[in-house]
Amino acid sequence: MKKIILTLLIGSSLLTQAQETTTGDGLRYALNNLTGTARFRGMSGAFGALGGDLSAINVNPAGSLFFSNNYASFSVSSYNIKNQSDYFGTKTKANFSTLDLNQIGAVLVFNDATEKNNWSKIAFALNYDNTNDFDNRLFSAGTNPTNSIDQYFLEKAQGLPVEYVTLQNNETITNLYTYLGETSGLGFPAQQAMLAYQSYLIESDGPDTYYSNVPTGGNYYQENYVTSTGYNGKLSANIATSYKNRLFLGMNLNAHFTDYVKTSSVYESNNNPLFTDGYTATELQFDNELYTFGSGFSLNLGAILKVTESFRAGIAYESPTWYRLTDELTQRLIVNTTDGIDNFQEVIAPNVVNLYPAYKIQTPSKITFSSAFIIHKKGLLSIDYGMKDFSNIKFKPANDGLFNSLNTQMRQQFKNAYELRVGGEYKIKKWSVRGGYRFEESPYKSTSIMSDLIGYSIGLGYTFRDSKLDFAFANDRRSQQAALLSSGMTDTANVQTSNNNITVTYSIHF
Repeated sequence: MKKIILTLLIGSSLLTQAQETTTGDGLRYALNNLTGTARFRGMSGAFGALGGDLSAINVNPAGSLFFSNNYASFSVSSYNIKNQSDYFGTKTKANFSTLDLNQIGAVLVFNDATEKNNWSKIAFALNYDNTNDFDNRLFSAGTNPTNSIDQYFLEKAQGLPVEYVTLQNNETITNLYTYLGETSGLGFPAQQAMLAYQSYLIESDGPDTYYSNVPTGGNYYQENYVTSTGYNGKLSANIATSYKNRLFLGMNLNAHFTDYVKTSSVYESNNNPLFTDGYTATELQFDNELYTFGSGFSLNLGAILKVTESFRAGIAYESPTWYRLTDELTQRLIVNTTDGIDNFQEVIAPNVVNLYPAYKIQTPSKITFSSAFIIHKKGLLSIDYGMKDFSNIKFKPANDGLFNSLNTQMRQQFKNAYELRVGGEYKIKKWSVRGGYRFEESPYKSTSIMSDLIGYSIGLGYTFRDSKLDFAFANDRRSQQAALLSSGMTDTANVQTSNNNITVTYSIHF
């Protein structure tokens, strides 16, 4: 990026790209990473009929009954994400690593040793898991042969009365009332139009029509740098009981917490022939920062049947998660122009944080069928098959025009997707060796938007007298199309993402 643009960032916070709410915002809360204890991750999360692990109760809450006595564990994970982007033939890379305490919990087991009561065992557990880690870095760059970033601003501006994007009576764009465009209730589109109009990126040729000062001719060099941080956390309160030590039933009540910051900067330059009259925009940089925070609630129900001592079958239901979220947005637009003689730079940086009304997202429910085979108490094989209908993601209030349109769009784009997890473990004295495979079908009807996910994992555990130390390495890969802007200019970069996670868990019986 050119020095004249970079200089403006010194001494100020890096702002980011966050346009209006999109279907991707809903998908962010409907997809979960593979998280949890090292044993859980070492077997790719295939624990639906197996239990005996604190993270397993997130799959099937009846699994807490397979602890023989009181138990506690905590886990630390190293996350490494690698993104390879291809934008119009230009390939770029971005890596990011972080370390996090991702799981902590305990279970209390009460067992009637006399077995006079058919309901002879009960378990209570409290467990926290990071269900999603939002820390990420993405950099895309390339030369767009046809479309300029100006299309985003023109789409927002067309049809808006010019008096609502024009400063009058010595007003400044840092004026909250002016920037929000509340005089006409035009809101977000008026904000974007005002940024572009006041920076001379676009101008008006009528009472409600606009044209761009970006010269035509194509070959626009563009960069997109996106940084995100944050997490989705889930605190589960679990209760489970068994009937005749053959049928195991459980329930979770889950409190969800989310904190997400997305920052990005979109840059463009061109050296096309200048306009002979008026201004010509040669460079622009559009910065946004979006902060989303909130909480949610969900519940899980599960059952495991011990068919024989060697074979178990399970079924589990995960309700939708009902989130209540709040967004805060900050923006900045920098434009370099020339009239052919002199060069000008406009930095439009409103001293305004947009605080939007709280809204709700309902993620889809999930059902999981499981089976587990115990082999002579030395080995096991576990299989989970889950289904989640992503077309059921809903933004609320549904009577909101934007949310109603988004819900319709998601019903058209998303589908009922399945997930397969297979895990195995073999014990050699005090050692345990583990491995797993994970497949998640794309939530989109078109896999060109987002591909299926394929993941593998390996793990190792060592048992001391009353405690265990477990290690796991997990890798998954998926590709998707990433747009620089949410509307107007819809050209996308093809991003191949690889996640590498290392998890260490210490657990103890007490």
